[in-house]
Amino acid sequence: MKRALQILVLVALVVAPLLARAVEPAEMLPDPHLEARARAISAGLRCLVCQNESIDESNATLAHDIRVLVRERLLAGDSDQQIRDFLVSRYGNFILLKPPFEPGTYFLWLTPLLLLLAGGVVIYFNTRRKAAPVAPKELTPAEKTRLASIVTPSEGE
Repeated sequence: MKRALQILVLVALVVAPLLARAVEPAEMLPDPHLEARARAISAGLRCLVCQNESIDESNATLAHDIRVLVRERLLAGDSDQQIRDFLVSRYGNFILLKPPFEPGTYFLWLTPLLLLLAGGVVIYFNTRRKAAPVAPKELTPAEKTRLASIVTPSEGE
């Protein structure tokens, strides 16, 4: 029983931060449909301060301001795409957690593939070099004499 309680507490400690969101109750919209749309939009927007979190997860003041802005625009009747377009025009593609695949972001999207290909090429040439057979060298006369003395048993044995 004690072991089960310890496991339950450990699971709760691991899961609790995952459930925590930075969205404050005062920010939430009374209409559940609009709030769900706001959450869906903000989950795809990068916090410009934290950079590796969505604005939905960030506690930064700028993230709070953007969450409020998203909700204000939803209340004004903007579509999800209009809100994203507005934020991109204001902050650039960097605000999107998944930026579009266009000439300005080709390097961003293709770098992982290029690194994977470069790694494959390096591995290919390294294994090819190691697998190449090496022709045995001919023994010198001194080495042949020494080998013969080792291989041929002496008469006293």
